[in-house]
Amino acid sequence: MEQIAKRIRQANRVAIFTHMRPDGDAIGSALALSAALDFLKTPNQVCVETEIPSNLTFVEGVEKIVKKPRGEYDLLIVVDCSDEQRLGALSEEYFIAKRKKIDVINIDHHVSNTRFGKYDFVQNCAANCMHIATLIEYLGVPFDKKIAEYLLLGLLTDSGNFSHDDVTEETLLLGAKLVKAGADICRYNYMLFKRQPKERAALYAKTMSGIRYYHDGRFAVIAVTKKNMEECGADQGMTEGFVDFPLNIDGVEVAASLLEIKKGQYKISLRSKTYADVNKIAGTYGGGGHVRAAGCMLFGDLEDVLDRLSYTVSQYLE
Repeated sequence: MEQIAKRIRQANRVAIFTHMRPDGDAIGSALALSAALDFLKTPNQVCVETEIPSNLTFVEGVEKIVKKPRGEYDLLIVVDCSDEQRLGALSEEYFIAKRKKIDVINIDHHVSNTRFGKYDFVQNCAANCMHIATLIEYLGVPFDKKIAEYLLLGLLTDSGNFSHDDVTEETLLLGAKLVKAGADICRYNYMLFKRQPKERAALYAKTMSGIRYYHDGRFAVIAVTKKNMEECGADQGMTEGFVDFPLNIDGVEVAASLLEIKKGQYKISLRSKTYADVNKIAGTYGGGGHVRAAGCMLFGDLEDVLDRLSYTVSQYLE
């Protein structure tokens, strides 16, 4: 991290990329680092290929995020992204940077990370914002309220509000430090985990009424279809956290949420409770993530996707 901080201090203009369909940890990591660079008066821009999910639009600063870099940059930092393909359309920009011999810094916490940067800092932990917090300290930038809240955004979302089994003393100590720096943990808890529009409530009820169980109830699946989203007036951003409901049902070890992106394409979110390695399950289909939380993309009609996924999951159930 000291080497990375030194390289950042040498940069004249920085581009910060994170993965497509970003979550709170991706947005929090990118914006916290951007705010630190602003403090150092280093010109920078945050780029995300896709629209910001509706559940994160309340975060101050997301309106400054662009879909591709504007102008030149001499350092590329990729945060919370396991491989270059997860950048989506920005992966082309990544390869252009490589051809131009622009240094790439890769800061991530996924066990499936492919170490695609010139500088790689990859360690498994509850949230990538923990690494960004460490980097900001190495850069000598103090935590103000804005930086603290960006870091808290990632910490809360990826740790499941401090409930996942990778939460450690270090995770909680950072949370305390961020609150001390001015982060409004009550507001962020409400906005991220409690507040919901009527459209989300309607979609939630419709989705959960269709839970399917496989393998003696050890695998539970929900499907969020475009039809149901349209009928409820909901969007993809409103589905954040849906997969946690089937996972918490007694007897369920693995839960999956199938989100229909377009006809014949499903984004799969996988969670496990105690022993199943969903990173390996997702890896079967070119995805990845963490042992207890991972994702991938599957193609085909819904029943075919369910059959394939159910068979793969069965190989990881005791």
